[in-house]
Amino acid sequence: MHASRLPLTSWLAAIWYVVNQKQGVSALGLQRVLGFGSYQTAWAWLHKLRRAMVRANRDRLAGVVEIDETIIGGLRSGIASGRGMAGKTLVAIAVDTHGGRPGRIRMAQIPNATMDVLTDFVLDNVQVGSQVRTDGWKGYNAVGRHRFEHVLTSLKASDDHAHVVLPAVHRVASLLKRWLLGTHQGAVSHEHLGYYLDEFTFRFNRRRARHRGLLFYRLIEGALATTPQPYNTLTAADRHRRAIPL
Repeated sequence: MHASRLPLTSWLAAIWYVVNQKQGVSALGLQRVLGFGSYQTAWAWLHKLRRAMVRANRDRLAGVVEIDETIIGGLRSGIASGRGMAGKTLVAIAVDTHGGRPGRIRMAQIPNATMDVLTDFVLDNVQVGSQVRTDGWKGYNAVGRHRFEHVLTSLKASDDHAHVVLPAVHRVASLLKRWLLGTHQGAVSHEHLGYYLDEFTFRFNRRRARHRGLLFYRLIEGALATTPQPYNTLTAADRHRRAIPL
């Protein structure tokens, strides 16, 4: 909202529209609803709001937490599959579970699936003392050293598929990919993916909210606490934009 040339009422209308669309909104949709003459304005407003959707001091997940990574980007011929796929983006996902059903989630775009990176992700997003469930990937080998109850299941030694061993986290990964393809038509870059993950997390963790007004209040609160983001800072990453081939 800082130094905005448009009235505050337009910002309030944009925030209300964003929180009322359960599947999210695209920049084109926001442009049409608010009558913006420029697509770039709608795109910038949405990115500013995404930066306000996550609190820096939010609580860590606790209890039973499933953790895995997913690859954003479709398979292409000639490119090896797995955690080291070239040209793809790796996203770590943590889900606390209640009777096997997903509760709250945390997500982060990560550079690789090494032990240091995955251990930091767990420490940043899961309360010490929780039960952490993972597959047998070596990148999780250090989790048990940090006062977590680490329950791992080797998929090679098990007859079960990954979505059976870790059902909640795989369901969330599937919903994320469907959301990126559906709401955003796959038009997401590597550089901005983290902010889309923040939006998905914001929506998923509040999916059962009965009063949209509380979400409206929460997003306004976040917007007022967020550092101003001029348009040139939002587009700086796009100068070398690499689209994710979803």
